Amino acid sequence: MNEKNIDIKNILQHPRRSLGNRHRSQAEKFLKLGGDQKNMLWAEQNAKQAILYDFTNPENWHLLVKIKIMNKDDLGIKLILEDLFNILGRDKDLLEQLHQINIIQSGIKLLEAAFRIDPLDPDKWWLKIKNDNKEIEKFGKRLKILDIRDPRANILFSRRIERLKKAGYEDLFLELSKHLLSQNSSNFELWIELGKLHERREEFDQAWFCYDQAQTHFPKSKSRDLFKERMEDKLDGLKSSPWKVPKISQRVDFLRKMEEISNSKIEVKEVGLTEKKIGLKNKIEVMIEQDRVSEAFFMARRLAAEGDQEALLLVEEILELMKSE
Repeated sequence: MNEKNIDIKNILQHPRRSLGNRHRSQAEKFLKLGGDQKNMLWAEQNAKQAILYDFTNPENWHLLVKIKIMNKDDLGIKLILEDLFNILGRDKDLLEQLHQINIIQSGIKLLEAAFRIDPLDPDKWWLKIKNDNKEIEKFGKRLKILDIRDPRANILFSRRIERLKKAGYEDLFLELSKHLLSQNSSNFELWIELGKLHERREEFDQAWFCYDQAQTHFPKSKSRDLFKERMEDKLDGLKSSPWKVPKISQRVDFLRKMEEISNSKIEVKEVGLTEKKIGLKNKIEVMIEQDRVSEAFFMARRLAAEGDQEALLLVEEILELMKSE
C-alpha cells in the first residue's frame, strides 16, 4: 500500500469502538447471569474496560452507572460523573453541589443531562450549534479557559474543532488548535490536520512545523517526510527558488511560542525554577511533577534544536512518558 494513501485515523481506530462494544457486550452477559457477587464484579470490570477503549460511546457510561446503582455505590457514581465532566471540560467541582441529592436515584438523569447538553459524538455536537454563530463564539471562548490536558478531552475537542474547519471557520480552528496542542502536544492527529490547513494556504514553513511535531510523536505517520516529497514534486523543474526546511532560529521561535502558550494556560508554582543554578533535568522534572508535560516537551525540544545534547536526551524521555500515559 502506498504510504501517501494511508489513513492514520483508520490505522489507529482510536477510540477503539469495536473493543469498547465487545467489553460492553460481555458486561451485559454477566448482568443477565444474575446478581451473584462474582458476576457483578466481572460485569463492572468489563464495563470499565468498555469506557477505557471507547469513552465516546454514551452506552458504555450508561452501563457502568447502572451497575454502580445496582451495587448502591454512590461514591462510585460520583467518581464516574467526575471523570465524564473532566472529559467534557466541565468544572467537576460543580458535583460538590449535589451532596444533598440522592445520587443513586439521580445518577442516570445526571448522565443523560450531560450527554444532552454536551454530546460526546462530534457530529451530534455540531448539529446543536452549527446554525448559531453566538454558540460557536461561546464555544471558542469557553475552550480557551478549559484545562484539557486529559488526552481524552484533547481528542474530543480536537474532533469538534475539525467540524468548525470543515464548515469554513478556518481562522477559529487555527486559533483553538494551538490551545489544544499547547496542553497535549502528543495529539499528532491534530498536528496533521493543522499542517494540512497551513499547506493548503501555502504557509509552508508553518505546515512543516506541524508535520514535524506529528512525526516526532508518531514516526509511522511519515508526515514530515511525505510533506518534503510533495514540495519537491511540486517545485521540480520550476525556475522559482525551491522551498527549504525552516532555519533553526525559526524552529526555536515556533517551539518557544508553543511553550509560552502552554505556560499561560496553567497556574503553577514556580518554586526554584528561576534560580540560575537549577539544572535543565531538574527543571524538567519539576514541570512534569506539576503536570506540565507539554510545556516541558516544548522547552526540551527548543533547547535540543539549539544544540543542547542533554535536552535531546530529555526529549526522548518525555516522549516515552507521553506514550505510557
